[in-house]
Amino acid sequence: MRSILFLLLFFILAEGLAQKPEYKIRFHGIGDNREFASNKAYSQTILGERTSFEIGTTLEENHRFRIGLNHLFEFGSEMDERKPKLTAYYQYEDEQKTFYFGAFPRMELISFPLALLTDTLLYYRPNIEGLYGRYNWSWGHQSGFADWTGRQTETRREAFLAGFSGEMRYGTFFFQNYLTLYHYAETALELESIHIKDNLGMVLYVGSDLEKIVPLDKSYVKMGIIESSIRERSVTDGFINAMSFTGELYGEKKNFALHATLHEGKGHQLMNGDRFYDGDSYLRTDLIWKFINKEHIQGRFNLSFHLIEGSDLDQSQQLSLVYTFGNE
Repeated sequence: MRSILFLLLFFILAEGLAQKPEYKIRFHGIGDNREFASNKAYSQTILGERTSFEIGTTLEENHRFRIGLNHLFEFGSEMDERKPKLTAYYQYEDEQKTFYFGAFPRMELISFPLALLTDTLLYYRPNIEGLYGRYNWSWGHQSGFADWTGRQTETRREAFLAGFSGEMRYGTFFFQNYLTLYHYAETALELESIHIKDNLGMVLYVGSDLEKIVPLDKSYVKMGIIESSIRERSVTDGFINAMSFTGELYGEKKNFALHATLHEGKGHQLMNGDRFYDGDSYLRTDLIWKFINKEHIQGRFNLSFHLIEGSDLDQSQQLSLVYTFGNE
């Protein structure tokens, strides 16, 4: 396997030097401390860094090929405790269309509400392994991805995660849609204790930008619904459904921001979502400081408060430092 990877890298480098050699290196520093006394979500402290590099070339302006590695080093562990992840993908992009196929970075490409996709996926599953497509219009866009997370074997369950998202705009008003589908199948042995799980989630928003009303650099308000469905075949009597109201308020001035998110209604069972949404009521407030905001370096600190069921108050802190450079 190492020999094949070395030969592939060699040929990509040779082709890149003959065409237009390109590279990108990214350092992602992670500091995430979660003090959850309510036990609604998992308390943990995540400290580490993920370093990634990509090399490749662009052919005929719109066609790109990239190959590289990324590695998560959690402080206090051994260097080889986590295996490096392969990055290798084809990309096509023009003014209207974007398409990826292969193993490509999630960061800056996939952004979903935390109710559907929790933020730790960015730490521990940084690549989408499958495909992604996006189409742009003058009034909005729609995109979709398929992430293949497990091929069925005698010990491994087949699994994939698919998602669709988009936005439509009219002046300051917008409509946003998010949808996820997670399929968690059996192993090839078909054990009686293991059952196929199907999990769907949807978030719909209507909202408006507020920059013309309030003296902020960026601001918006939006509200909508969260819907979820889950079934475990041969266990549940069909799908278990839930729906709740959700709303967001965001305001940003210079390097500081406030972000509040509300979920009120029936709790959800979303296998890839934030566990706080399992409850019937949840209010999250983020105080955000963008202490570095340059073209190639972004530093961000979040102080987050989590009010669960109107009584339990948890808090967490997130520090992110992203340094990206290259010649793309």
